Amino acid sequence: MSVLVNKNSNIIVQGFTGGEGTFHATQMIDYGTNVVGGVTPGKGGQTHLGKPVFNTVQDAVDKVAADTSIIFVPPAFAGDAIMEAAAAGIKVIICITEGIPIADMVKVKAYIDNKECRLVGPNCPGVITPEEAKVGIMPGFIFKKGNVGIVSKSGTLTYEAADQVVKNGYGISTAIGIGGDPIIGTTTKDAIELFMNDDETEAIVMIGEIGGQLEAEAARWIKETGNKKPVIGFIAGQTAPKGRTMGHAGAIVGGKDDTAQAKMAILKENGIHVVESPAKIGEKVAEILG
Repeated sequence: MSVLVNKNSNIIVQGFTGGEGTFHATQMIDYGTNVVGGVTPGKGGQTHLGKPVFNTVQDAVDKVAADTSIIFVPPAFAGDAIMEAAAAGIKVIICITEGIPIADMVKVKAYIDNKECRLVGPNCPGVITPEEAKVGIMPGFIFKKGNVGIVSKSGTLTYEAADQVVKNGYGISTAIGIGGDPIIGTTTKDAIELFMNDDETEAIVMIGEIGGQLEAEAARWIKETGNKKPVIGFIAGQTAPKGRTMGHAGAIVGGKDDTAQAKMAILKENGIHVVESPAKIGEKVAEILG
């Protein structure tokens, strides 16, 4: 089992013929991902990377039964691209674009709340189910199939965690990079819940960072629902000065509960196995799964 994407997902790329879309779609196809086409308005009817190009997402849904989309569209147009995918009935929408205005994301969030779809991102590395589907920008060779789920606000730490897990003799069921913007589609808790309900995920690695309350909400939910599976937690930004944005737009310490130390304390209180360094993630997984 996996969550969100697998070998049967019919994936399209919005912004298919642009530089980013072309580069990453090539990598996805080379990985073996089932890319069934792409969308670039005005270029419908053409072929790109051996796949059909459509003018609209609706065309792609109608003609190639697309059910998953990855978005490489410039920030000014990315909000509309997400809503177009949702309107066309795409079930899993993964938005890589960084720098979408918050005002646009407020509208997007309100719009997709009434649709039967799941948004991952924006400003995220995507989702990978190893050896089945890579729908994102992560280096696929690091990931090996297994039973550890990863949810992370940080792209690079997603790869680091996967590398640590694999080097310790385990593998990944699915890795979800949720993104670090203030408004995102899938929260830490949402992703944890998917893994808790996945039969083949036996342990979960949860990587957070300073700013916001997503990790605290997830930790409390895990405890309330009975700590069904072991969760290994790491919070980035332990040396971040208060009031300064660190890397991600949402990674800013607003109050005392937003610091890495405060979040780590909350995680520990709720039964999560907290590690002080990302270098210890794989060791902790091995210790717990033994």
